[in-house]
Amino acid sequence: MIVCITEKPSVAKDIAAIIGADKRHDGFYEGNNYCVTWTFGHLCTLKEPNDYSSDWKRWSLGALPMIPHRFGIKLIDDPGIKKQFEVIASLINKADYVVNCGDAGQEGELIQRWVMQKAGCKKPVMRLWISSLTDQSIREGFSNLRPQTEFDNLYYAGLSRAIGDWVLGMNATRLYTLKYGANRTILSIGRVQTPTLALIVNRQLEIKNFVPEDYWEIKTEYRNVIFNSTQGRYPSEDAALQAMQKIEGKPFVINDISEKKGKEAPPRLFDLTSLQVECNKKLSLSADETLRTVQSLYEKKVTTYPRVDTTYLSEDIYSKVPDILQAMVPYKNYTDPILCAKLKKSKKVFDNSKVTDHHAIIPTNIDPRRAPLSPTEKKVYDMIARRFIAAFYPDCDFSQTTILGETGGVEFKAVGKQILNDGWRAVFSQSSNDNDETTETQVLPSFTKGENGTHTPDLLKKATQPPKMFTEGTLLRAMETAGKLVEEEELREAMKDNGIGRPSTRAAIIELLIKRKYIKKERKSLVATEAGIELISTINEELLKSAKLTGLWENKLRRIERGEYKADTFINELKQLISHIVINVLSDNSVHVFNIEPDTQKVKNKKNKK
Repeated sequence: MIVCITEKPSVAKDIAAIIGADKRHDGFYEGNNYCVTWTFGHLCTLKEPNDYSSDWKRWSLGALPMIPHRFGIKLIDDPGIKKQFEVIASLINKADYVVNCGDAGQEGELIQRWVMQKAGCKKPVMRLWISSLTDQSIREGFSNLRPQTEFDNLYYAGLSRAIGDWVLGMNATRLYTLKYGANRTILSIGRVQTPTLALIVNRQLEIKNFVPEDYWEIKTEYRNVIFNSTQGRYPSEDAALQAMQKIEGKPFVINDISEKKGKEAPPRLFDLTSLQVECNKKLSLSADETLRTVQSLYEKKVTTYPRVDTTYLSEDIYSKVPDILQAMVPYKNYTDPILCAKLKKSKKVFDNSKVTDHHAIIPTNIDPRRAPLSPTEKKVYDMIARRFIAAFYPDCDFSQTTILGETGGVEFKAVGKQILNDGWRAVFSQSSNDNDETTETQVLPSFTKGENGTHTPDLLKKATQPPKMFTEGTLLRAMETAGKLVEEEELREAMKDNGIGRPSTRAAIIELLIKRKYIKKERKSLVATEAGIELISTINEELLKSAKLTGLWENKLRRIERGEYKADTFINELKQLISHIVINVLSDNSVHVFNIEPDTQKVKNKKNKK
């Protein structure tokens, strides 16, 4: 008998239908020499401190740091989970071999391995590795099962992440709570949540402390076109007025006309973070709402696996693209033109070196009309679908014209952009989601070099602006690039190894900070509460709140996944780090009492020196 273990009952039902396990029992399906059972996500978790030692049950500074000699797992204390685990353990005991059908990612691997370990599985284990839940993908996956040992590094990375979070979270939370907390106030510290909170707090303090500076700009209107002074900003009003005196009453002369033609490539396919950013921007969805929506689309078989951090496809997907495009019947007006000829194959889309376990999020070869999609699911699917179709359209051709003029010795410039051939932009022309990417600069009339005439100058007083508050979208980008402001897509791609958190966990981190009342939402903005601000000011250890340093830890976890770094080394480094932090905090002689009133979120803070 072959036992298949999936991560959800719904996935078990889909797989059972394909492999012939058509008899439903309590906790599993059976048939055709298969039994298909399931977990409910995590059935097991790392043991808590008091499971290792009675001395760790009571919170005490003298017990820190708490570092078990060997980490262990236990079943989550829930009757339903215990019942389902007994079903899984019983089936494993009867099996000839087991198929790990967990989600094809780091977390999915960890969930399944822990369950099998807890069940004492000694049977051979194979791995089902698929990127979508379509019938075709499931069949192909079962015809190409791989030994689970091929995914050991994926498990080691997931295990290292879980242990690292335990070591830092358990110890630092108790340390700061006991040292600085008052009236049973819990100060929650985490490997990812604390540097994420620090990003928000630092941005907020930067805005609060921002001192605006006045500056002046000169523009002039000639033939209904706005020209800007090439001087840019004038630092003082006197300097701007002197320039105005030079140009008033003088003719405006066109000195140079240059035209440059260019091409604009289609936007990259979506990874999870870029989809969350776009959905936050266009649909006002939270990161968590987007993740839940795209997970539902995956389970309804219309899009591929969502928890991905690449915007590329592997080259073997190229041959499957026509079937996918033909299945996208609601988009026939856009797919027919590209299906008539050989499909474009760009290195910006297909690159095996940029794909590890999974490719970018794309539609499957299932007609989306066959799935009962909610209004939100339809909008998110539409975003994914149009990005995918656009990837096979020609570049957008445009012409950019730059006009240089002069009056009274002051130079001016106007730039205009004209779309010559829509190319991929045609795919977004009637999108139900607003498409900011189609905004253009002013369209210019025809000018002749040497022409001149009257103009209308204008002096504008402006002030420098503070940075903007984080939205969920901009915070996700900041987490992806370890706090650095990066606009260029290829550079962002290169920095992903050093981002803080995983694409699949960043939404949960934001929700956790909201739940713990360290941040709150004000319309689209994420705002640090007084408690969040005070917590970051309380933490003197830069290692705990630095996005850059946390990004370096994340880099090591990704290297573990690739087999380039040892899990033991990572864990030992974290053990040394927490020991160092404990010594530093216990050596702090200042009196810093942190007290949160839960109802009002006011912070009472007393600072004195002994």
